[in-house]
Amino acid sequence: MKTKLQAFIVCILLPIIAFAQSITGKITNPYDIPIAEAQIFNQNTKKHTHSDEYGTFLLENVSVGDSLRVSHIGYQTKYIVINSLNEKLSIFLEKKTISLNEVVITPELDALNLMSDINIQINPVNSSQEILQQVPGLFIGQHAGGGKAEQIFLRGFDIDHGTDIAITADGIPVNMVSHAHGQGYADLHFLIPETLDKIDFGKGPYYANQGNFNTAGYVDFKTKKRLKESMIKLEAGQFDTYRMLGMFNILNTSEHSAYIASEYLATDGPFESPQNFYRFNILGKYTGNISENDRVGVTLSHFESTWDASGQIPQRAVDSGLISRFGAIDDTEGGTTSRTNLLINYDKRLSPNASVENSFFYSKYDFTLYSNFTFFLDDPINGDQIKQQENRTLFGFKSEYSRSFRTNSFEGEWNAGISLRKDLSNDNALSKTLNRREILSRTQFGDIDETNVGAFLNASLEFGKWTINPAIRVDYFDFQYNDFLQTQYETQSETKAILSPKLNFLYNHSDNLQAYVKTGKGFHSNDTRVVVTQNGREILPSAYGFDAGFIWKPIPELVLNTAYWQLYLEQEFVYVGDAGIVEPSGKTRRQGIDLSVRYQPFQWLFWNVDTNYTHARSTEAPNGEDFIPLAPDFTVSSSLNFQSKDGFYGGFKLRHIKDRPANEDNSIVAEGYTVVDFNIGYDWKNMSFGLQIQNLFDTEWNETQFATESRLQNETQSVEEIHFTPGVPFFAKASVTYRF
Repeated sequence: MKTKLQAFIVCILLPIIAFAQSITGKITNPYDIPIAEAQIFNQNTKKHTHSDEYGTFLLENVSVGDSLRVSHIGYQTKYIVINSLNEKLSIFLEKKTISLNEVVITPELDALNLMSDINIQINPVNSSQEILQQVPGLFIGQHAGGGKAEQIFLRGFDIDHGTDIAITADGIPVNMVSHAHGQGYADLHFLIPETLDKIDFGKGPYYANQGNFNTAGYVDFKTKKRLKESMIKLEAGQFDTYRMLGMFNILNTSEHSAYIASEYLATDGPFESPQNFYRFNILGKYTGNISENDRVGVTLSHFESTWDASGQIPQRAVDSGLISRFGAIDDTEGGTTSRTNLLINYDKRLSPNASVENSFFYSKYDFTLYSNFTFFLDDPINGDQIKQQENRTLFGFKSEYSRSFRTNSFEGEWNAGISLRKDLSNDNALSKTLNRREILSRTQFGDIDETNVGAFLNASLEFGKWTINPAIRVDYFDFQYNDFLQTQYETQSETKAILSPKLNFLYNHSDNLQAYVKTGKGFHSNDTRVVVTQNGREILPSAYGFDAGFIWKPIPELVLNTAYWQLYLEQEFVYVGDAGIVEPSGKTRRQGIDLSVRYQPFQWLFWNVDTNYTHARSTEAPNGEDFIPLAPDFTVSSSLNFQSKDGFYGGFKLRHIKDRPANEDNSIVAEGYTVVDFNIGYDWKNMSFGLQIQNLFDTEWNETQFATESRLQNETQSVEEIHFTPGVPFFAKASVTYRF
């Protein structure tokens, strides 16, 4: 009787026990270096998971005899049959040329990140300008001699220097709140291009771990944790352009890695008045496993640059022959900037299902910029040159807990996080100056103390082919300003909190097709000086977004991603640092269609295309006067790249932006452009030789444009028209790289 009872219990429990079985493993390359984000797919149960930063994974509902497919872009796919559930798997993946055949569409897969991963691997970044352009659909423009942060365009936004896109580098905030030049100012020039490893990117306000400025999207640039090899690179080109790069391995074992990277860049640019531009960067990074479950990282970097600039010039001055396209009205513009960063990471794996990631960051930042946009409009004697300056200390921390789980009905993951950011901007000033020497008067001058505390809760629940992602975020701000121009000492202060819910749905029809719907609320904060002026009213305008789209592999060599989207802003209300005034522009609505294509017809040939159409309008202005200045309505970027087995590589890259309104009634038009770049190179043993050509066909194009009212010294009346910075003409530079 007892034996029969035991047999009965075993028969009842055996399916449950088998159902509950799991297996753990670790994925590394042949040098025992962990591979993160590899996909592990059970071909029998259709269950899947991915490896963490340690290369480890846990896959549940596994039985003896199941077949696992282990894949990662840039590695050879491996198939493994489970022979035992009692042993930890050790899986080695061989490096190989990137192949779209390796792409498997799972709920964890983000289409935009996938597109960026492919871009970086087939066309590595070689200049600071190319860093942001790796983001699908994002365009940039430089209008101050190479040292100023680029102007950003995305999804029908003229984002200026960062008002509506949250940018971080290894988690360090790049956007500067209440900046001397403009809200959200994001200068990425401290990032050495060759250290870039991955871009974490998303469009829209749908991400709980992203807070301020996450309306049009967010970008987190991740640098390499380790170097495969040391290298020295030398570049030389037209316009007295020179660049030196060194990247040196200090430590490179399976448990510890450390390297130093440094670059120096100098150029005069194509302008008649030399830019006298230089930039210096140095980065040191250490990552180590202090135990099987504990990892620490320390990153230290310093950046500085100085430049002269010809500024934005009026079209009438060029048309009349007063100056050439590369001439200047006031060539005393320019500036200096520097930034020192310290980042400390501590990650701990609490169990196979749970982990916590912590980071502390500190930045010391200095900025001085001289500009003259209106020439002699306000001051016909001395001119309208302005100086913007600040000295900033920025510090804070982030902590995020993640845990995966599984029940009989569903499985998923939830994570929660908290963050603190504090900005102390001292002597934040806007002044009228003469010839970069004399301060004529001050428009703004004071100290800013801004604190942002954030917290979020996020879940990802899988029900068969469906994944539901509910999330909520809360942010609290404390704004303080000491105005030195007031006769009496007073700290003006305001506080405000905002709640940002998100709800996303994914449907994985198969390994080759995923559909999604995303909804969420985001926000961007206003400058502290605006906040105290407005007495805390309407200082955190909300953004409400909606995306519906799919990612599809109709054939193994082709990946498509498309989406229809809408974004509604309560108020585009920003502080204009150039004039020291507040410009509310009311409510706006944008909607559009994005399309990205990645195609690999042959193993050695890739074709990429990203096209974006946007309809952007103000909702409160009369019809015909509701255009949003400089909002791009149609953009295309495309590249064709090849890499042969005998060492040759190269490609073409095209950028196109359509004509767009420069003012509210479209009476002034910012001209579009189409520019083609070209590169070719050859790898020989441990050497590489390359040639890059920007603007291959020497197209005459305007990189940035503004509708500005200005007056020249010999004019009696002001004129409002296009003022522009010319795009680079045909520009060739050669490079040689030695790896060791």
